[in-house]
Amino acid sequence: MIAPDVELGEGVVIHHPDQVNLYGCKIGNNSKIASFVEIQSGAVLGRNVKVEAFAFIPTGVIIEDGVFVGPHVCFSNDRYPSAVDDAGNVLQVGDWQVVPTLVRRRASIGANATIICGVTIGEAAMVGAGATVTRDVPPDTLVLGSPARVVGPRPRWWSRPPVRALKRRRSSLEH
Repeated sequence: MIAPDVELGEGVVIHHPDQVNLYGCKIGNNSKIASFVEIQSGAVLGRNVKVEAFAFIPTGVIIEDGVFVGPHVCFSNDRYPSAVDDAGNVLQVGDWQVVPTLVRRRASIGANATIICGVTIGEAAMVGAGATVTRDVPPDTLVLGSPARVVGPRPRWWSRPPVRALKRRRSSLEH
């Protein structure tokens, strides 16, 4: 479901609009949203963002341009989550503090990563699959593990051959 209060930029692709839960969020031009994604009120996605299936992006998350969010990525927005207060009363909207999270331009977040609220993932940083990010991630680094730790610089696209080059090489070998 895409609520009427969602702001969609030009060229946004949502292949199965009936299989997403988007409300009160803003999604920038040319972004792509896969099935079974939830993006909550107040979340902001920049231009050319790609969000894979089953990602959860709550209130307080800002994702800048050109970011990749892998499948099953989960952001949090509350450091001390609870269903009830000290008296046992169910907490209502506004009864807790939303802690913002920022993902800078061109960052990539791998499948099943968990992003604890209050962190900044630096420009062009890469979060490995399954990592639990509990601290800021410096720009242009690769973090892995739980908790996520810097293991080196971010791998660059030129560190692996582009798919087009592989196809050309295979076709030239076949002839």
